[in-house]
Amino acid sequence: MSSVENDAPKGADDGSVDRLVSAVLTASRVLVGVSARSLAEVEGTVSLSQFRTLVVLHTHGDTRLNHLAGRLAVGPSTALRAVDRLISAGLVARRENPDDRREVVISLTDQGRDVVDEVTRRRRAAIAQIVRRMPRELSPALIEALTAFAVAADEPSVEDAATRLGW
Repeated sequence: MSSVENDAPKGADDGSVDRLVSAVLTASRVLVGVSARSLAEVEGTVSLSQFRTLVVLHTHGDTRLNHLAGRLAVGPSTALRAVDRLISAGLVARRENPDDRREVVISLTDQGRDVVDEVTRRRRAAIAQIVRRMPRELSPALIEALTAFAVAADEPSVEDAATRLGW
């Protein structure tokens, strides 16, 4: 039995779970396309995964490498490689933690913040174009469903974040 079946809501049959998974996969292709296009102008600077690192730093502020790795759900060595590339690009900085000199704190530079803001602006505009083409009466149900999806994935809402970011 797959984890999808184990985690299915009570009363949901395999067919409805499969249809829901297919719908989410299809929507995710759209969103990945929007994400890729929004990064096109900075493509030589950051990859999608590196952009995610920038968004996490933008959302959570200065952080230690281990905390950053945890938020990205990657190992510390993977996070370190991403941070090193972003430092080389001038998008993040690494400095000694003033509270514990054995630790290193990673933070966004002004240039990194500008990249996040610009890419997010383009992404929001592209998603807004798609949403405007949808039947207006579906909006409340879609908001409810996508919010529940994000909660189930333990992803904070961009509306809850002061920066209203979407990676």
